[in-house]
Amino acid sequence: MKRFLFAPVAMFLALSLSWAGLARAQSAEDVVWVQIEAQPSLAEATDRARAYETLLDDVNGFSLGGGWYGIAVGPYRRADAELVLRSYVRDGLVPRDSFIQQSDRFRQQFWPVGANVLETGVIDAPAGVETGDETETVSETTTPEVTTTPLDPTTPAEAEAEGEGETEVAEAEPETAAAPEPPEPDETPAEARRTERALTAQERKDLQIALQWAGFYDAAIDGAFGRGTRASMGAWQAANGYDQTGVLTTRQRAALIAQYNAVLDGLGLQMVRDEKAGIEIMMPTAEVEFARYEPPFAHYDTSGNLGARVLLISQSGNQDTLYGLYDIMQTLEIVPLDGPRERKRNSFELIGENGSIISQTQVSLENGEIKGFTLIWPAGDEDRRRRVLAEMSKSLTSLPNVLDAAAGNSDAQAIDLVAGLQIRQPKIARSGFFIDDNGSVVTTSEVVASCSHVTLDADTDATVVATDEARGLALLKPESRLAPLAVAEFSNAAPRLQSEISVAGYSYEGVLSAATLTFGALSDLKGLNGDATLKRLSVKAQPGDAGGPVFDERGHVVGMLLPRTDGDRKLPEDVSFALDGGVILKAAESAGLGGQMAQGAAGPIAPRDLTLRAQGMTVLVSCWE
Repeated sequence: MKRFLFAPVAMFLALSLSWAGLARAQSAEDVVWVQIEAQPSLAEATDRARAYETLLDDVNGFSLGGGWYGIAVGPYRRADAELVLRSYVRDGLVPRDSFIQQSDRFRQQFWPVGANVLETGVIDAPAGVETGDETETVSETTTPEVTTTPLDPTTPAEAEAEGEGETEVAEAEPETAAAPEPPEPDETPAEARRTERALTAQERKDLQIALQWAGFYDAAIDGAFGRGTRASMGAWQAANGYDQTGVLTTRQRAALIAQYNAVLDGLGLQMVRDEKAGIEIMMPTAEVEFARYEPPFAHYDTSGNLGARVLLISQSGNQDTLYGLYDIMQTLEIVPLDGPRERKRNSFELIGENGSIISQTQVSLENGEIKGFTLIWPAGDEDRRRRVLAEMSKSLTSLPNVLDAAAGNSDAQAIDLVAGLQIRQPKIARSGFFIDDNGSVVTTSEVVASCSHVTLDADTDATVVATDEARGLALLKPESRLAPLAVAEFSNAAPRLQSEISVAGYSYEGVLSAATLTFGALSDLKGLNGDATLKRLSVKAQPGDAGGPVFDERGHVVGMLLPRTDGDRKLPEDVSFALDGGVILKAAESAGLGGQMAQGAAGPIAPRDLTLRAQGMTVLVSCWE
């Protein structure tokens, strides 16, 4: 019999309603899924998928985008999916707000690890669903605490207080209606209780930790065996084929701890003493080995099949140093953008996750020494990662010494490296420019396609307000209000053919700290096929310039540079196109954003003034995963 504990369901109400509406609009022959949960972190979603797999067939997990991860069963024909949904909701196996979902709403699969079932076609509904057979009861699946009959105390003297706010209950005879007789126990309940009393406080806590890890216990780790702990013990016994007494025998305690430790087999978990870094810590020595020192890091690179890595962090410093390290580490590729961050007065913790890795960093400041570690582990292997992390955190000991700042490898210097670690790079970076005083930005739609995170000038988060892929533009709104140094003034008159134009942009996609100007000429007021919304330019622009403003001689914006799309016909390298400024203004107005036309006539702008205006209004737009 499968049992598990429902965790609180984290779902978007609006997302659920909109997706459900889309699902209802599809035909009866569509390949669909029953989506049962969405979680805001890969770690939590993996835990939930693993829990559901103990209860349901055909459990899969997919990235949903925007840092969310969905859990679904399927894929089924629509008629089968509707039967599965009704059956599972009726039996209490899935949340009541589960719904039918389309395959095209799912992205990369993260569960089961290594699977890719989006293109495999439909499968049959689980046995029993089509006929409505009730193979499992609600009482067996809602919580582990009710999978066993509550045990009544035989005498007040046998009851013990527990930190869960509950009272321990004495053993009772199993119900006569219980299933087939289990094997003969190695101890009677009374004998098991006597051996249990000899356990140390830590051994009692270890049993609760193991029960919690196995999914049967969710209360305080306090070493007090009250009603909640007894119920979880009974649930574990039932799930493992033992008589359900609520008191673990010596043999059963050993089996539970063995299950708990089994995930560490083959990792070579051993104490490592790094005298140079001044740190002693447990490490998975079968998966990582020492590589080099790059202060403040001691690098332990992957040596096994998992691809795990460990950094030991060691340096002298104060609170300012600690806070600076906190900021710097969040720019590194080993700390993905998604995940919680917490900075305290004398410590910080960083968790970063994506579809490939989960990294967790724990650092503290004590007596002028900053020490800690980062564990980088493959995504989808949460059981082992959490166990290794717990052992590392528990065992971390500070020894005399810190890494010498001059001990690094000076031959490995690079502008995109910090202490031998790669700085996180965006998926794509292009240019954009401010169109109103609130900091709204127009850019090319190319830079926001398939992005989970968009930034302006690398440090301001932005929201995509509108896109027009046919025209190639996107409108962005900063999540915190900006005060632009300059705002685009769109030209109120058609520029002269062959007149000088200039393009402002981040030609090298952010390598340089400010926008540069590239000069050229206006070749035509329309595109090659006569499209009046385009202007043809003669200018040798770089890919990073796309999305930048195109200025006329007066410093007014006549359009936005579009990316080169040669297709089957390769154009000369100095041929580019700009989207007309009038199209941009109309799109901004439709999106509820501002924009302004240039007022009156003006003479040519001085080169220095043009440079200042261009750099004040042009921004670097980056797309991150």
